[in-house]
Amino acid sequence: MRGNMVDGQILPNRVTDPRLIDAMLTLPRELFVSEKHRSIAYVDEEVEILPNRYLMEPRVFARLAQALVPRSHEVALYVGCGTGYGAAILAHLCGTVIALESEAVLVARAADLFLDLEIDNAVVVEGFLDKGYAKQGPYDLIFIEGAVVSPPRVVLEQLVEGGRLATVVKPGNSLGQATIFTKVGGTYGKRVLFDAAAYPLPGFEGSSEFVF
Repeated sequence: MRGNMVDGQILPNRVTDPRLIDAMLTLPRELFVSEKHRSIAYVDEEVEILPNRYLMEPRVFARLAQALVPRSHEVALYVGCGTGYGAAILAHLCGTVIALESEAVLVARAADLFLDLEIDNAVVVEGFLDKGYAKQGPYDLIFIEGAVVSPPRVVLEQLVEGGRLATVVKPGNSLGQATIFTKVGGTYGKRVLFDAAAYPLPGFEGSSEFVF
């Protein structure tokens, strides 16, 4: 099923990074969902992990992760890590991953999975998602798993110069857009990659938005 996911969803959608492909072929996604959802762990849609929380669709996740152009020495912040699947994939591509999660049950689950799978360059921390995690910043990369109206200013400011942030921007009831934000010269540019469906990430409803 993992091979079918890569062959049927990832490769046909312009994902070519061999490290990313290898990570998605290797990491057991079924362990990151509940037992009742394991039969659909590799389908081309979001999979619920808690009420109002989902693993991002594999195709959308892979294209966003590739667009970040992660490098082996870089430090990444993964916002809304859930059970840790996306952060674990990113850990195959970066030097260090800080996986931020607000739900205690998901923090514990992700930490256990990282330990079981011997992923020693990713650590789970608990905190408010819309605040980021400045304590370990600044970051080369930030990945927000889920749709947001706009990345909060406080999170964008945790990027290094030249740093990149990936998420799905979805204001109101409009169609979501997979988007990369880049910090250059102290300002933030954005590049829309493709239309993307994603569930809103809870915790961002009252956050201050960055106006572009």
